Amino acid sequence: MTTDDASIPANSPQSPQHAARHARISQRVGMIQPSATLAVDATAKALKAAGRPVIGFGAGEPDFPTPAHIVEAAVQAAQDPRNHRYSATGGHPELKQALAESFSGSTGLEIDPAQVLVTNGGKQAVFQTFATLLDPGDEVILPAPYWTTYPEAIRQAGATEVPVLAGVEQNYVPTVEQLEAARTERTRALLLCSPSNPTGVVLTPEQVAEIGRWALEHGIWVVTDEIYQSLTYEGMPFTSVLKAVPELAETTVLLGGVAKSFAMTGWRVGWMVGPADVIKAATNLQSHLTSHVNNIAQRAALAALTGPSEPVEEMRVAFDRRRRLIVEKLSQVPGFTVPTPTGAFYAFPDVSQVLGRTIRGREITTSTDLATVILEEAEVAAVPGEAFGAPGHLRFSYALADDDITEGIDRVIALLSE
Repeated sequence: MTTDDASIPANSPQSPQHAARHARISQRVGMIQPSATLAVDATAKALKAAGRPVIGFGAGEPDFPTPAHIVEAAVQAAQDPRNHRYSATGGHPELKQALAESFSGSTGLEIDPAQVLVTNGGKQAVFQTFATLLDPGDEVILPAPYWTTYPEAIRQAGATEVPVLAGVEQNYVPTVEQLEAARTERTRALLLCSPSNPTGVVLTPEQVAEIGRWALEHGIWVVTDEIYQSLTYEGMPFTSVLKAVPELAETTVLLGGVAKSFAMTGWRVGWMVGPADVIKAATNLQSHLTSHVNNIAQRAALAALTGPSEPVEEMRVAFDRRRRLIVEKLSQVPGFTVPTPTGAFYAFPDVSQVLGRTIRGREITTSTDLATVILEEAEVAAVPGEAFGAPGHLRFSYALADDDITEGIDRVIALLSE
């Protein structure tokens, strides 16, 4: 403090103490890291706009158009004056009923529409769930690799994530012993995501049951992200934790949305399904945060859930073909270890054997370094594992055309074969 500073009262707006307490950005918001996946996608698109032939494997976004019957439902909804007005915060009754019936089928439990909240995309469902369940000081066990948004949502609720890393040698599936080692008296919840973003791993029914029974035994909430539930391959079944352990019904929140299975990333419709008191509290929060989801998008989501299933299956078949293609190609990259994903649309190779190399005069010490050199030298965009709590990996989305997959990975093969 200078002599001049000493003459300024500590509560004055000009004082250093006041400035420290009143930064331009709040600590709560200032600590948020930008989405790594969206950042990689934005960089790839910017380079393409500048004329660079970049092939982007960054974004988890189907390249298919939204099925025609869904678009037509939205067109009709836009012409209906009823959809030009406010509607119920929690969602259109018809959509909530359709979701209740869908989850009754997948869980084997009787789900009431009062247990459903329609949100502005899956991300809002994640944030509202943690805001509703968590208090400052709580801990959430977060199996890693994990989707980039989970830790940010946990921290915004004032809680702390406790990562539990399961590597390629475990096929990215944590053991109950690992989860138990992470449990403390402050543990409030466990996050599950199966099929997984970023690994594409689908938990077996036995694994889901074992983890679910452990959570039940210790009174831990389960927050389960099921947005990829329709995208499984090789006969691998999707298993809801409530199907495996129905006794968890009062301490589980299911998350999902239309984005991935129906190629509706831009429509922004997600949902929370859980105990009625939790859903009521989350609906109160949403009433102040955003109010209801766009009426036209809700009508489109209803058409997605209740309309023909053939378009969804056609996309799933295409993703399956691309899955096998990208695993074949990535397995040819020197230094990559490539587990075969059985769900979602991501491959998550272990690239640790590449670290320590020098590529075109640049020393590669992290997977972030590797992603950078691949983008700049091969014009291929992938997301580094640091974004998912799993250094030494890269995530490649195969939600893009077959020819682009072949061309893009061939560039990576050529670069790392030098």
